[in-house]
Amino acid sequence: MKAFEVYGGKRLNGTIEPQGAKNEALQIISAVLMTPEPVTIHNIPDILDVNLLIDLLEELGVSVNRTDRHTCTFEARDVQLEKLEDPGFRQNSSRLRGSVMIAGPLLARFNKAFIPKPGGDKIGRRRLDTHIIGFEKLGVVFDYVQGEGFFRLTASELKGTDLLLDEPSVTGTANVIFAAVMAKGKTSIYNAACEPYIQQLCRMLNRMGAKISGLGSNLLHIEGVTYLGGTSHTMLPDMIEVGSFIGLAAMTQSAITIKNAGVEHLGIIPDKFRQLGIQLDIKGDDIIIPEQESYTIQSYIDGSVLTIYDHPWPGLTPDLLSIILVVATQAKGSVLIHQKMFESRLFFVDKLIDMGARIILCDPHRAAVIGLEREQALRGITMSSPDIRAGVALLIAALSAEGKSIIQNIEQIDRGYQYIDKRLLALGAEITRIDN
Repeated sequence: MKAFEVYGGKRLNGTIEPQGAKNEALQIISAVLMTPEPVTIHNIPDILDVNLLIDLLEELGVSVNRTDRHTCTFEARDVQLEKLEDPGFRQNSSRLRGSVMIAGPLLARFNKAFIPKPGGDKIGRRRLDTHIIGFEKLGVVFDYVQGEGFFRLTASELKGTDLLLDEPSVTGTANVIFAAVMAKGKTSIYNAACEPYIQQLCRMLNRMGAKISGLGSNLLHIEGVTYLGGTSHTMLPDMIEVGSFIGLAAMTQSAITIKNAGVEHLGIIPDKFRQLGIQLDIKGDDIIIPEQESYTIQSYIDGSVLTIYDHPWPGLTPDLLSIILVVATQAKGSVLIHQKMFESRLFFVDKLIDMGARIILCDPHRAAVIGLEREQALRGITMSSPDIRAGVALLIAALSAEGKSIIQNIEQIDRGYQYIDKRLLALGAEITRIDN
């Protein structure tokens, strides 16, 4: 097992550029199954989750021509559907939560698919109801195979319908879009997720010949088509990386410039960090965070304690709450972090408490953070990364802490952040990848 050895307390300096968006990549790469024609994708993040999905597509018979680590041309001309029943393929797909995204394209094109039991992060229950119910209303029949942990999905014909999603799930919305694009007739999807990644997917599918309207809203209208063609697509910068780098600069009192940050697609993310008192300047598509000795958490107009919580877009993505929580540990003031979506995502705070942070875990969804105001630094400890976002939050804490920290289970971090140790080294961090 690999681990990071980190010596913290150093101020960093320099320029860093975010990778392609992980959450967009899993949808966009799955979309290549919708057509037998070539699809070229640019700005692919070179991370474990995305590479595993590409491997799964190759197992299904998709031709993959990887020009470099960030550009790939796919051709799904000879998809081998029999692989769906292969135990080895099912086992590989169950390692990746994002493998659920291949179900919609396979149903649209071949009327057959399966969904494995979700893998990935250990952050609580991640239900598939939105996917399954949406598929059912489009004419799909599902059967859960006991003992093997997957849903078998079949349809004699997909038919357009009016859908009201029970939650604005990003992956659920994407999967229903995939199926509806080639369903017979018209489909409306209400309470749809409208994140930039969904907008990107819809734009890509429209270039392939789909007829989707309502982009950027929570009501999508889709007129089914019988064939989609090839296209090319460039992914957005990863907004979670952008937020992570803002938090890193604040915690380590560093001057960092984030180049090509995709500012127009960040929504309220910059303002949420400003609520913590963090200074940042936006120049063109770059974000400049200056050295800052201290930062003060804002309170509400009536003087009450600030609450920061996740919410469907255009609200704050839940993937940044772990970063915001860590940043708050060295702020002046207090904040309540409310993680609504996942019931286990705040359990990593016990490690921060061991490092000296003042945090009260109120329940599985809420944590009160009382800032240290830099009166004392966090101290280095040995800890383990429970999931992608908590892992990077702990890495940021370690980079700001006094002494040595060991972060174990860094495969979780590698799942979502490409070459993170090399990129931090370029900023002046003291981090080494070791065998543990």
